[in-house]
Amino acid sequence: MAKYLVTGAAGFIGRSIAAALLARGETVRGVDSFITGKRENLAGLEGMEFVEGDLANPVVCGTVCDGVEVIFHEAALASVPRSVADPIGTNVNCVDATLNLLVAARSAGVRRVIYAGSSSAYGDTPTLPKHEQMTPSPISPYAVAKLAGEHYMRSFWRVYGLETVVLRYFNVFGPYQDPNSHYSGVLAVFCRKMLAGEQPTIYGDGEQSRDFTFIENVVHANLLAAAAPREKVAGQVMNAATGSRITLNDTFRTLCGVTGYRGEPAYAAPRAGDIRDSLADIGLARDLMGYTPQVNFEEGLRRTVAWYRQVEERQSATPTSVM
Repeated sequence: MAKYLVTGAAGFIGRSIAAALLARGETVRGVDSFITGKRENLAGLEGMEFVEGDLANPVVCGTVCDGVEVIFHEAALASVPRSVADPIGTNVNCVDATLNLLVAARSAGVRRVIYAGSSSAYGDTPTLPKHEQMTPSPISPYAVAKLAGEHYMRSFWRVYGLETVVLRYFNVFGPYQDPNSHYSGVLAVFCRKMLAGEQPTIYGDGEQSRDFTFIENVVHANLLAAAAPREKVAGQVMNAATGSRITLNDTFRTLCGVTGYRGEPAYAAPRAGDIRDSLADIGLARDLMGYTPQVNFEEGLRRTVAWYRQVEERQSATPTSVM
């Protein structure tokens, strides 16, 4: 019987959390609908019990929560542009799915749910760094949906006593992030294009800044949130980031050095729903559960580029069938 459930286990962050749990010998169940998750991401997770299913279906939620002690809820349609194009789909897969999961978790006697929140909840307020006591001001439908999930988490803690912990992620990047979708994260897209010698596009003037957070830091925060004492973290919202920021123009220049790309970026109009600047105050996560970033931006970027390069080399070496 699985001790841990990871939703979105075939996705970027979910897959990374599941791998870390398996590496330390835990029993893990994963669930994914493959709306955005990739079957190939399950390679290396053979020790995990896997269920293909959609959390928008309450029956699926009941099945996957059975016997579980702790849930890492990573499943979502995690894209601002996608939410602008399809707000209803984002609501179904973020808000409805989250409520279904919480109801099932309570019924199954789950002890704790760790929720993948989003820094987009802060909106475009000029105050930096962003801290958890700030009034949320979401812009995009995605940000609204993720914030709604936060409120449901706190409600289930206060009303039902289900331990919930919200981690607000800031611009997570790293291996297994899909670089091929129109809705992919900016660093994944930049890495793919620049390694292929293609010109990347920066939306806006490039002086917008982000607290880019390597995936290992997010995994570390989740494992801490699962183990921290109830009296310290239950019902809390905490930032999971590095506490530093870099502009997209500087990010591009850093990537040039890592990838060997020699061109210049293209610039396009800013995208609807995007914020200007992002920087986290990570003091609360440090105080409540001892969180500190494990990998800095530059090292994370080197590891990420190396992983994408290896994937490209493997794909190039795979022979194509001839009919």
